[in-house]
Amino acid sequence: MFILAKRHHSSANLPSVKDQAGDRPATLRDLLDADVIGKLKAAAEQLKAEEQQKKEKLRKEAEEARKAEQKRLENDFAHLLENSDPDWRKYK
Repeated sequence: MFILAKRHHSSANLPSVKDQAGDRPATLRDLLDADVIGKLKAAAEQLKAEEQQKKEKLRKEAEEARKAEQKRLENDFAHLLENSDPDWRKYK
């Protein structure tokens, strides 16, 4: 069995939600402390920065792979012969 304990908050420590929100219902922002909200925002910004770094890393890897493939194809005589312009008279 679990015993649930109620936490008693004094009304002096917590501002009245109705005072802050007026007639609208209380939001999570109204209920959380400013430092908790700041920590959540910092964590969100860190996650966005990490995601941006991952995207940049993937883009660089794709660019390097494309360059490597292009270099390999430039050294492949069969590929160059197949993709070259057959009208040799233009280059006289």
